[in-house]
Amino acid sequence: MSDWKPICSVTDIPVLGARRVERAKGIAVAVFRNSEDKVFALLDRCPHKGGPLSQGIVFGESVACPLHNWSIGLADGCAKSPDEGCTIPFAVKVEAGRVHLDGIELATLALDLVAPKCGPGASTGALGDASFDIQAPHTA
Repeated sequence: MSDWKPICSVTDIPVLGARRVERAKGIAVAVFRNSEDKVFALLDRCPHKGGPLSQGIVFGESVACPLHNWSIGLADGCAKSPDEGCTIPFAVKVEAGRVHLDGIELATLALDLVAPKCGPGASTGALGDASFDIQAPHTA
């Protein structure tokens, strides 16, 4: 049984764009609208490097991640070949022009995932810190 939560009007979501739905706990959910006014919802985190899918470009029933242009299916959250990986899809219901998300899913799915860190201080630079890349200096 679903506990549908009203989120917004379909027209509140830009055509070929998205809106973010913050949750009390966990990463936000991105709600997308395509050119045919179909509405989809995914965890706002690309399966590749954690990019914010809500900032991507919607085309057909896919979204292009803004970081590395991975194409992610809006219906299933999975990357298109040759890329691999999936993000979490959320159930959506549109009724009388209003978008609803499953409240149980909002409260329970993907709560253990953390948003990627970026910017100054994102990496500790400690030995073994996987977020710290050392690049060889450029030579002339």
